[in-house]
Amino acid sequence: MSDPWIIVLLTSTIALSAPLVLAALGGLFSERSGVINIALEGTMLTSACITALVGVQTGNALIGLAAGVGSAVLMSLLHALLTQAYNIDHIVSGMGINALALGGTSFLSKTMPELSEKTTAFKVDAYWWIAILAVPLIAAYLRKTRGGNHLTAVGNDPDKSRQMGLDPVKIRYLALIATGVLAGLGGVLLVSNVGGFTDNMTAGKGYIALAALILGGWKPWRTLGACVLFGAFAALQVSLQGETILGANLPAEFWNALPYVVTVVALAGFLGRNRPPAGLGKP
Repeated sequence: MSDPWIIVLLTSTIALSAPLVLAALGGLFSERSGVINIALEGTMLTSACITALVGVQTGNALIGLAAGVGSAVLMSLLHALLTQAYNIDHIVSGMGINALALGGTSFLSKTMPELSEKTTAFKVDAYWWIAILAVPLIAAYLRKTRGGNHLTAVGNDPDKSRQMGLDPVKIRYLALIATGVLAGLGGVLLVSNVGGFTDNMTAGKGYIALAALILGGWKPWRTLGACVLFGAFAALQVSLQGETILGANLPAEFWNALPYVVTVVALAGFLGRNRPPAGLGKP
């Protein structure tokens, strides 16, 4: 008979990995097209806040889902506009979007305390299945379709792609829409897990998703593995808080920092080994 602790740990790993998988796969579309995207954090946070806001106001899970994903798509399109139309540095644009999302959602959460109330949402299992099925579907799209080949071509060499008759800007806008949909679903899942919105509820998950994408070498299956790794450590820190380890009762701050420490260590070990798309950040 299975150990209940193991079952709880596995369930927690799935629950904590799924939002990372969705956000990281969203970032994959953006970065494989050549757009650096550290705005995943702000995109997820905006989606989570708008989902809760509309869900509370309407009492309809479908409308809340659509509003959350729609707001994430708008944030992604803003990133596309700033980087492609106005040639703003991708990192600067991403940080600006994150700051906008953090400030705006914090204001809403403080002025509208009902956002933390229980909101109507779909069962989290539905989003878990979306995260699981998205991996092979995206992998097949990148390998076997014309659209996937165009996306890869633009991300690797935008100048040569133009010579082949492709429009890198158009492809990047479409890629950022896909980014918004997937990262938006990640934000919706966070609200569905908790049942309501809390200030800064993403707590760096967008950055961890980007780290998983980098650790996964910008490839769907390896990115999934990195997300599960980070999710497992996050689940472990929840399970071990307050437990005595080798005779020592470690403080809660140690366990809270564990997923982020693992992220930094993993990036330090693999960042130089994985090659990003050659056209990443190029006009």
